[in-house]
Amino acid sequence: MAPTTRSKSAAPVRIAPGNRIALVAPAGPLLEHDDLIRAEELCRALGLEPVLGRNASAHHGYFAGTDAERLSDLNAALTDPAIDAVWCIRGGFGVSRILADVDFDGFAARPKPVVGFSDITALLLALHHRTGTVTFHGPVARKAMTPFTRAHFERILTHAAPAGVLDRVPAAPGVLVPADHRISTLVPGTAEGRLLGGNLSLLQCLVGTPFMPDLRGAILFLEDVGEEIYRVDRMLSHFRLAGLLDDLGGIVIGRFTEMGRRGADGAMGFDQVLHDYFDTIGVPAAYGFPIGHIDDQWTIPVGVSARLDADRGTLEILEAAVC
Repeated sequence: MAPTTRSKSAAPVRIAPGNRIALVAPAGPLLEHDDLIRAEELCRALGLEPVLGRNASAHHGYFAGTDAERLSDLNAALTDPAIDAVWCIRGGFGVSRILADVDFDGFAARPKPVVGFSDITALLLALHHRTGTVTFHGPVARKAMTPFTRAHFERILTHAAPAGVLDRVPAAPGVLVPADHRISTLVPGTAEGRLLGGNLSLLQCLVGTPFMPDLRGAILFLEDVGEEIYRVDRMLSHFRLAGLLDDLGGIVIGRFTEMGRRGADGAMGFDQVLHDYFDTIGVPAAYGFPIGHIDDQWTIPVGVSARLDADRGTLEILEAAVC
């Protein structure tokens, strides 16, 4: 199937109370039975009916089952007309091994929200690129939601209207934006474009594959966890050498948590690395958004039109992510 040529992304049907939500593990294994219990309880707390994938509790090395088992659960969830949304229980590693056999045609026949992050980045971008459907970079199902995370999750996925400026809308009555959500301007200015991105390591893995989205004019958002700073530098260098940074509209940097600074040759600060790559591009860029492996995180609709104001540190969603 050829990549979509649609000028506007297609919004899936919003999540509503009573919807049946498939809980799948297309990547890493669930090492604790409590992961499944928490995922099911979280669905019910949101007023949703959990439907556990047949192989969700399988374990095959560092995967949640064999490639065939994980692919079977994923394709069943993506194509079953009785399933209203697909929520990945965890990330880890393994989506790239099954990506070529995902049933994109079956999903496109009845698109639905697909939610997750980290290793799930590859699935979110591939589904959007191949079908034009908005997908959702958001919390995985096995972890309890903070009030901030839940409010933004529901705001994006349950309301058939543009979300507006994400960090200016109160997360919930009496809930304040956490104090560590301070945004630093890297390159001033404003930009509009499609929101594309996710985990930097997974985005790099898609370069040169049929699943890599066209980043021209996009607002690129990035996050990662557990990477040495020199490896982040190397990945950004790869992007630059491949020409992927040449025609961006804007850059949104989330959190790069658990970043190591090993090396006998010393280390650079992360701010310096970001400036080295983005100062010369000349597009608005800002750092510190609540995106990534953190407790308080946004749910980001992949593929929608958005506006970045790097001076004010705001990200505005300009179109409805669900209908």
